[in-house]
Amino acid sequence: MNVLTVFRSRLADGAYDAGYEARAQEMLERAQSMPGFVEFKSFTAPDGEHVSIIQFDSAEAQRAWAHDVEHRVAQAQGRESFYDEYRIVVADVTSDHSWQR
Repeated sequence: MNVLTVFRSRLADGAYDAGYEARAQEMLERAQSMPGFVEFKSFTAPDGEHVSIIQFDSAEAQRAWAHDVEHRVAQAQGRESFYDEYRIVVADVTSDHSWQR
């Protein structure tokens, strides 16, 4: 069953000057190369909150990403230089319905 990670964040002043954009792109490419990666979407709300949704095909694949060594380094860098706050929610997908014209 698929697993979703919802990453909600607010960037610190100066995050872009500190290299946020390049590091975020690097981490996206790394996540996409991980076994079990399914999809990534990112949105910015009118109030400035960023929301990223990362989908993996299993809990094991999601955990491998969460504990990836380079990702852990980027997480520490994020706390130090990029984010004022963030929240991470990991959830098992229990239902998935879609419709398309």
